[in-house]
Amino acid sequence: MGIVALIVAVLLYLPFTLLAPLSYAHRTTTAAVTPVTKAAQLAWPSFGASAIGAVGYPGVLSASGTTGPLPIASISKIVTALVTLEAKPLAVGEEGPTITFSASDHALYAKYVALQGTVKPMATGSSMSEHEVLEISLVASANNYAEALADWAFGSNAAYVTATRAWLTSHGLTHTSLAEPTGIDPANTSTASDLIALGKLALASPIVAAIVGTKTATVPLVGAIKNTNELLGTAGVIGVKTGTLDTSGSNLLFASSFSVGRKSIVLVGVVIGAANHDALYPAVSALLAAAKSGFSEVTLTVKGQRFAAYTTPWRQATDAVASRTQKVVVWSDTPVTSAVSPASVRLVVKGSPAGVVTFTVGTAKVTIPLRFSRTIADPGPWWRLTNPFSTFNGN
Repeated sequence: MGIVALIVAVLLYLPFTLLAPLSYAHRTTTAAVTPVTKAAQLAWPSFGASAIGAVGYPGVLSASGTTGPLPIASISKIVTALVTLEAKPLAVGEEGPTITFSASDHALYAKYVALQGTVKPMATGSSMSEHEVLEISLVASANNYAEALADWAFGSNAAYVTATRAWLTSHGLTHTSLAEPTGIDPANTSTASDLIALGKLALASPIVAAIVGTKTATVPLVGAIKNTNELLGTAGVIGVKTGTLDTSGSNLLFASSFSVGRKSIVLVGVVIGAANHDALYPAVSALLAAAKSGFSEVTLTVKGQRFAAYTTPWRQATDAVASRTQKVVVWSDTPVTSAVSPASVRLVVKGSPAGVVTFTVGTAKVTIPLRFSRTIADPGPWWRLTNPFSTFNGN
């Protein structure tokens, strides 16, 4: 019986030791070091309302001043252009349909001269392309061209207002209201936060973005026109639109492109209610400079950085390391948190997936894959036979 028992024991022992699954490697997780950023110090104007945002960053980054709607003057023309392009689309590089001006259109010149608005010549029976009319409306800010454009696209001011109201609602601009297409009426109002969203919409339209970024142009029948935005081309400013009324002051919806590390940032800002242009442009310049310094590049991971260490009873070891260097641009003191999710393993091959580390930057998620730095191989039959009860609970 002793020999039989021994044989049975051996027969049981061999598969138990040679075929049994190995225990998980012992794992120690290393917490990610999250970067600490400083709050931006912004130079807010003392008047009206102001706000800043950035393309690709949700909503408004920061705001100051009046939160309710204020007259926006010729910034209204951005809405007019976008609503018209939705009704009468243009492809990039296309001039679009021809607009022939009627006697009623010609009379708009005298109408806006009497209202002390900006005008450009418009002869009865003359014609231009849709793109040319958009240029004169947005670059030169000619009121007579903006109204003629809206009348051509919608047939009447009432139809324009109806279409504009629907467009504003569909884009979430619920605090913006337009009574006419030019901004000469102080009933055309908006909030600083809505105007940040409007600026992003303008930049997202290749037609509008190109036009508002034009410093000068020559248009047949009108001649040379100059952009009313005096900051265009300075400090990275690429648009967007001025707006001035004697009764409510000077406004500027602006955008500036600059780099932080290797990332390109397009800042969108607005200043509403300056007494005049002499007060407006220094206020915008100070706000823009301060806002730019509020962005910083932070390093989340460095390629090869360890986030977990693994060891086995048979004295092999490996690490879960970052598969790449990852940097992000952070606005102000946006909170950054992290969570490491390493894999549980028995045997691994160098370079194979080892889990992930996920950073939460504000509301955005950035996930970096982890890879194993070394192979963990099977210890072989001799180790298995000589360590029958070795277990290592480390998952």
